[in-house]
Amino acid sequence: MTLEVEVPEPEDDGADETEKPPRRRRSPWFTVPVSIVLGLLAIAVLTPLTVGARIWYQARQDERPRSDAIIVLGAAQYNGKPSPTLKWRLQHALELYKDGVAPAIVTVGGKAAGDNYTEAGTGRGWLIEEGGVPASKVFAVPVGRDTLESMKAAGKEFDRHHWSSAVIVTDPWHGLRAKKMAADSGIKAAASPTRSGPSVQTRDTQFHYIVRETGGYLSYVLLGKSVQVPDETIKRIHVDPSGTPSPAPPTSPGR
Repeated sequence: MTLEVEVPEPEDDGADETEKPPRRRRSPWFTVPVSIVLGLLAIAVLTPLTVGARIWYQARQDERPRSDAIIVLGAAQYNGKPSPTLKWRLQHALELYKDGVAPAIVTVGGKAAGDNYTEAGTGRGWLIEEGGVPASKVFAVPVGRDTLESMKAAGKEFDRHHWSSAVIVTDPWHGLRAKKMAADSGIKAAASPTRSGPSVQTRDTQFHYIVRETGGYLSYVLLGKSVQVPDETIKRIHVDPSGTPSPAPPTSPGR
């Protein structure tokens, strides 16, 4: 015989001993400002990194589409003689011209106080006398102490000839900013940089120029200003293309 005993179930008093007390919600007066600050910090960090990456990428491109003209950006000149940087740019533009990239070359750049020659005029003279380019195919725009001023003047020259496209010759790290300024001046531009000069010699100098151009690009895009960055030829000693150092005379800053 089996005796069955019914065990009464414990009463549920509604309390769960394992239940944790509810977490306090943070006030929106705290979370919203923190989110805004973190977002601004992310923008402040990621924007220069993104621009620097674009400058690095553009510097490694050699764009040579068929265009209306080649634009040679100004650099220092020594009493009517191209500085090493300007000469490298002119030689590269001459190569593009001979390869049939464009039927005309435009040199740009004004002069500093006390100079007798402009960067544009010096470049045009070299292309005609040393490069053998017909004078009717080389146009000097002797305007501008920075890239923005020169590019605006170049845009007016393009309008005068009813041109719309160009290949810009400058240093590698300057390509992105130069293309942006050209586009804003009504020129559909590509960039074919030189591969000579101090700006491409070592990783340290390349990093230095990328950082500098990042600041220059952001200054233009955000503020509409063109920072006048010193050219690598502005040194107490400049390196002649032949490799022989010689003192650098006073000269106008390049871009």
